[in-house]
Amino acid sequence: MRNHLLIYLNGSPLRIGGDDAFLTLAEFLRRQRRLTGTKIVCAEGDCGACAVLVGRISAQGNRIRYAAVNSCIQLMFQLDATHVITVEGLKYGDELNPIQKAMVGCHGTQCGFCTPGFVVSLCDLMQKTERVEAHDVRRALVGNLCRCTGYDSIVRAAMHADRSAMKSLDELYPPARMLAELRTAGSQEVGIQAGGAKFFKPVSIESALQFRRENPNCLIVSGATDLGVQRNKGTLRFGAVMHCAAIRELGEIEMTPRDLCIGAGSTLSELERVSATHNPELSRSLAYFGSPLIKNTATLAGNLVNGSPIGDTIPAFYVLDGEVEIAGQSSRRWVKIAEFYTGYRKTVLRSDEIVTRMRLPSPAEGEVFKIYKVSKRKDLDISSFGAAIWMKMSGARVEQIRIAFGGVGPMVMRLPRTEAFLSDKIGSRELFAEAGNIACGEVSPISDVRGTERYRRILAKNILIKFWQDVEGGNGGPPMPPEPKCDVLGVHA
Repeated sequence: MRNHLLIYLNGSPLRIGGDDAFLTLAEFLRRQRRLTGTKIVCAEGDCGACAVLVGRISAQGNRIRYAAVNSCIQLMFQLDATHVITVEGLKYGDELNPIQKAMVGCHGTQCGFCTPGFVVSLCDLMQKTERVEAHDVRRALVGNLCRCTGYDSIVRAAMHADRSAMKSLDELYPPARMLAELRTAGSQEVGIQAGGAKFFKPVSIESALQFRRENPNCLIVSGATDLGVQRNKGTLRFGAVMHCAAIRELGEIEMTPRDLCIGAGSTLSELERVSATHNPELSRSLAYFGSPLIKNTATLAGNLVNGSPIGDTIPAFYVLDGEVEIAGQSSRRWVKIAEFYTGYRKTVLRSDEIVTRMRLPSPAEGEVFKIYKVSKRKDLDISSFGAAIWMKMSGARVEQIRIAFGGVGPMVMRLPRTEAFLSDKIGSRELFAEAGNIACGEVSPISDVRGTERYRRILAKNILIKFWQDVEGGNGGPPMPPEPKCDVLGVHA
């Protein structure tokens, strides 16, 4: 077992152990490597000033796939067998790259503090998309904030960048030598101890379960988009930690006509892409789950196990009758999502078990499925209230309906009385308005910084009315039209 991490940084190999393995990537880059182009501002993954590119070996093992991430909440021990490229590593020798030149020429920078993050996110977009429209640029930059330049000049810079002069990341960093070394490193277990912290990277479910059994209080880190924030705020100290990203089985998404089987290590970006054909409504909601910088590391498993009553993906699992696979030392079991939670942020997971997969049925033809999120901002915000509704109709009659609300109790809630009231009745706006009154009595919201108890009860009623209006507008079946495009970043037409 290796006692250090192997990471390539701007094309050069590094071996990292001891306390450095428990730093955030942003801290390591700035303090240990003096790569100060990576800025730390929010330390919460909200502003994108710290964005870098992280390359991982593809599932086929024949290439390195890059994605932009927030380095302020990416922990070093998550990065074994990866290639990290910072803004300093994106220049062409002594020349600025075409995106950087366009930022200068189009006046896309003022104080410049946020600029490196914008350059990294735009490089990520340009590497993945042959033809880029202004709307694509705005969506790609959801996680990058600028307080002085104004976004129009940044979007204009992206549109005016000379694509013909742009080099691929494989041209900048030929992958042949890295591939061989990173493939080998990816197949090796890693164990690092420093002070009171202990890290383990398993490469099989069996070794993960053994470590879990020997360290029953160990912290299982997935994307760390929540845990990274807690660590930066001083509310989380590492003891025993396990990161399972090297287990191949956990990174797979299997698609059938009936459902999606999602590995616990699969990112939300990958789930969004796959579900575009298998569950378009889920894909549409994931587009506004968070920024690309967040979704490129965050996982569905992390969102479900976190168990927040405002977790964006949980209501959909309730109404689609999703399941979670739990592995223990001697067996595996599937648990319905309705039986997975036992209380506020508590699950049925035992101290010797881990989540391995999730199964989410896809809506069948003739079934209606909608997801709603209410938050102060459209993009990159925590929900005040969330909802998912599944309905099957027989002509004009509501044959079956399942409703789940988030943000109205200590856990995401199904609404059995409201469902029973709506079932076997002719659908109408008046019917769903009356059902909303029943829903108000079923929920038990509190008042907090995101909304009052009364506000959430009003939402519980109004979301049912909106659902019926959406059904009427879509004739009960087809997905709703795409979200309106933006005139400027964050302002919807």
